[in-house]
Amino acid sequence: MDPLDHLRWPFFDAEHRAFARAIDRWAAKEVRDVHGSDVDALCRQLVQRLGSAGWLRGTVAGTEHGGAADTIDTRKLCLAREVLARHAGLADFAFAMQGLGSGAISLAGSAAQKTRWLPRVARGDAIAAFALSEPDAGSDVAALQCAARIEGDEAVLDGQKTWISNGGIADFYVVFVRTGAAAGSRGISAFIVEAGTPGFEIAERIDVIAPHPLARLRFTQCRVPLANRIGADGEGFKIAMRTLDVFRTSVAAAALGFARRAFEEGLQRARTRPMFGHTLADFQLTQAKLAQMATTLDGAALLTYRAAWDRDQGRTVTAAAAMAKLTATEGAQQVIDAAVQLFGGLGVTSGHPVERLYREIRSLRIYEGASEVQQLIIGRELLKAPAP
Repeated sequence: MDPLDHLRWPFFDAEHRAFARAIDRWAAKEVRDVHGSDVDALCRQLVQRLGSAGWLRGTVAGTEHGGAADTIDTRKLCLAREVLARHAGLADFAFAMQGLGSGAISLAGSAAQKTRWLPRVARGDAIAAFALSEPDAGSDVAALQCAARIEGDEAVLDGQKTWISNGGIADFYVVFVRTGAAAGSRGISAFIVEAGTPGFEIAERIDVIAPHPLARLRFTQCRVPLANRIGADGEGFKIAMRTLDVFRTSVAAAALGFARRAFEEGLQRARTRPMFGHTLADFQLTQAKLAQMATTLDGAALLTYRAAWDRDQGRTVTAAAAMAKLTATEGAQQVIDAAVQLFGGLGVTSGHPVERLYREIRSLRIYEGASEVQQLIIGRELLKAPAP
């Protein structure tokens, strides 16, 4: 079964099909099943390899800044994440964080900020991070407390951020802080903070079930140039939401990639596993399980690439992206769980592909908006529409 059979769908043109095939061939040779104990070193290597091969150009906007196009092609972004996730979770992580970490600069950065950082991100020479979440402000972004006061031509940051991907290995962090007295989402601004800036430290490294660089950050009288502010004062919340709108659909694509790999592994297992004088695939219960897995995959893929296509057409995708992320991540959890069941005891053996997928998928149902938040977004968008 061709894992890229969906490229024939009308969401894609010839350029997208060629792109997906090319990155699939590269990933099969260069990053298939890459994993190890030193995830910091692996992620640095993966960023460099992705950059050298040219794939990171799709994570930044502006050909003059090293990007593949003037705007980010959402379908290519999703195709890349789906393919990379199917081959190696850390490769997908390394790719995605370059885009998410620098996305605010692509969308709202000054010419100087774009010139300084985006070419380095595209080449894999600088690792990016997106610092939004706090100990008491995760899904409720407007509740963040990390603050900055303006003193002359500097901003002085105080507070903490947590659950920050690439924390500890990033060369720069896009940090969202409260700069005004206004309540809620108003009064939030975004700043670029370089690693090694006095007053900025990695307070704690965080270990999770699917290891990747993750940390809690602490800012204590951390001074950064006011020129490092992205956009105008008070525009941070809007910039953060615009960034997440770009990359939320790609989270669905990553989940799709994880699920496809699990389905491939499960299908092969069913065809070859001897069972009571037959193979596992000969039993109707197995066939029903495989049918449900395949149907879940296609449903998630259709929603994912509908949202990606809509965004590339300039349409508002708030609800569509939320539907895609909700369906793809929840569905991938079900598909991967079914694959583990098909493998039996082998499926929970440490280091087995489906065991790694079981750990990798869980966080996608939480980050960039938990499933419950996606439901709220969809409901809110439905209620905005005028009654018939």
